[in-house]
Amino acid sequence: MKTKNIFLTVALGIGAFAFSSCSDYLNVDRYFNDRMTEEKLFEDKKYSEEWLAGVYSHLLGCNDDVCSKGNTPHNFSDDMYFGDRSGLYRSLKYGLYNESSYQFSWRECYIGIRDASTFIRNIHVNKDFSPKEIADYRGQARFLRAYYYWLLLRKYGPIPLLPNDGEMDYTAEYGDLAIPRNSYDECANYIAEEMAIAAGELETTRTNSDINRATRGAALALRAKVLLYAASPLANGNTEMADLTDDKGNSLISQEYDESKWARAAAAAKDVMDLDIYQLYVANRRYNNDGGQAYPETIMPPITNENREYSENEWPNGWKNIDPFESYRSIFNGDVQPKANPELIFTRGVNTRKEGEISDMGLEDIQVMVQHQMPFQMGGYNCHGITLKQCDAYYMSDGSDVPGKDDCLGRGDGSSRVTGFVTEENKDQYKPLPVGVSLQYANREPRFYASVAYNGSVWEMTTSYDEDKRFYRAWYYHGSENGKLAQSPDLYLRTGIGVKKFYNPQDSYQNGGRIIHKTEPAIRYAEVLLIYAEALNELSSSYEISSWDGSKTYTIKRDEAEMAKGIEPIRIRAGVPNYKAEVYNNKDLFRKALKRERQIELFAEGHRYYDLRRWKDAPEEEATMMYGCNTNIGENNRDLFYIPTVIPSMPSVFTKKMYFWPISHDELKKNSRLTQNPGWTYYD
Repeated sequence: MKTKNIFLTVALGIGAFAFSSCSDYLNVDRYFNDRMTEEKLFEDKKYSEEWLAGVYSHLLGCNDDVCSKGNTPHNFSDDMYFGDRSGLYRSLKYGLYNESSYQFSWRECYIGIRDASTFIRNIHVNKDFSPKEIADYRGQARFLRAYYYWLLLRKYGPIPLLPNDGEMDYTAEYGDLAIPRNSYDECANYIAEEMAIAAGELETTRTNSDINRATRGAALALRAKVLLYAASPLANGNTEMADLTDDKGNSLISQEYDESKWARAAAAAKDVMDLDIYQLYVANRRYNNDGGQAYPETIMPPITNENREYSENEWPNGWKNIDPFESYRSIFNGDVQPKANPELIFTRGVNTRKEGEISDMGLEDIQVMVQHQMPFQMGGYNCHGITLKQCDAYYMSDGSDVPGKDDCLGRGDGSSRVTGFVTEENKDQYKPLPVGVSLQYANREPRFYASVAYNGSVWEMTTSYDEDKRFYRAWYYHGSENGKLAQSPDLYLRTGIGVKKFYNPQDSYQNGGRIIHKTEPAIRYAEVLLIYAEALNELSSSYEISSWDGSKTYTIKRDEAEMAKGIEPIRIRAGVPNYKAEVYNNKDLFRKALKRERQIELFAEGHRYYDLRRWKDAPEEEATMMYGCNTNIGENNRDLFYIPTVIPSMPSVFTKKMYFWPISHDELKKNSRLTQNPGWTYYD
């Protein structure tokens, strides 16, 4: 191999990953001279590990998958919103962001890609690692390189693929370095191929101390996700995007529909399922309130003709012995440690701050998101909320639709919303709702109560030193402590409906309380199951697809029993019955139900924003008026509070240019063959 001198001026990010005990970013000048040959560097075990840690470090911040809005806006769509930074919110929803907005990702990803290629090219020279360790480390770097390409593809659409060998001559003339964008299919196929190679090198499991390193399952799951996107309407036969071209005028989006792409996605999901490593997490049924008020006795789904089989059978065939509410809530709020969660496939890890510590470093992780969800009395900002559309999406406890669902959107079934409130006389009938709560929130499925902070919700704050502050009830009526204009013109819930997901009953920033560490669910098994069901539904023919390693061949077709393998476990875990036969029998009905299942199950995990775009549903869903409760109404007229009301401060617009993020002018200047996404501008 040709010896190359390289400048070691990049900071290697160690603290957030389990490769070092250091808690900050390390400047490699502490350890190296200004120049060092690649061979010399990678002969050293410590330097090699630190280099790989640096490759991982670019996953943080602007490249987070689940996070608050400071680094990336993709966790906020038609389901969840933020009230602080109202000017930023309006800019995002109106499409008024520009070629300079949120542009750190491009640079960070390509640095990660470059450094991963350097690692892959050189790690074999290290004599301190065994061949198995070298293979695993190389697989991790290969996974990361492909992951960075995926993050770029998801956000910007087709992007330039750099030569893998890293032998580009960066001293050449500027024009000679210019690289055009590859097509969407070329990008997706490259990522899929690289993930398959990485899967063959990676370990299948990790210890708790290195839970955030890639595994075989992570590579195969990401592969399935990428192939699903490539099969979806945005990238598969999308003539609307015929004007997205490279510098030679070649279309970068497939203009002809190819059904076999769905089969490839289904087979890729099956690869993960057949590993027989992952399963949905479930919590045991709780009796006699043995967990206290914060962990109450399990409320079992009602027994009906449609769900009797589930009520009479134990998991995985039923919910007789599990707690559907706790099974869902605890995989997000920190109660389940990463290693104890069989559903977790890939994560960046837990919050890196100490419990109770409030960061002043501008972090935008899940802990920050939760603080923005919590009421003022807990030290929260009371400004992340749920739209009425998302609130209505959750099923009733028997699996039916909530009365009045989407009536305000002009697509309801003609039913009327429930009126009335929980009282002292009827409270036993409407558990777990406390007195005073609207009956619109009664008898809903368990995922609703794990995700939605309805008006009058209880926030437990069990770690608070002041017992009188515990089990605080947050009201969003006008004039209430957390109502409109109570604290700030921006810090209130525009819809009067808040977010509970990721919140832990112990969490509090006030009265001596602490914040429980949360684990980022970048990829979890429920998503893989949903990918499998969605991809199978789109097929009309049968396909023979090889497994990722070529060891077997799948027959992939629209098989209702196989589709149920992707849907039924998620529904049982959630305490709601499986879809009826007529849904499985009808491709359109199943597609509609599947989209809703993703909306509910994957809420606030960074999926909805991109799902609406890949389905090409964004022009309707993102442009539909936002509704909520009437936050101008006080408790004295509480019946009027719950009448669906348009939220004028939450604009709803979608234009074609919002399918993909604009490429910055700086990048267009650097690369003369790089083309801009439709609707966005070039530099002057």
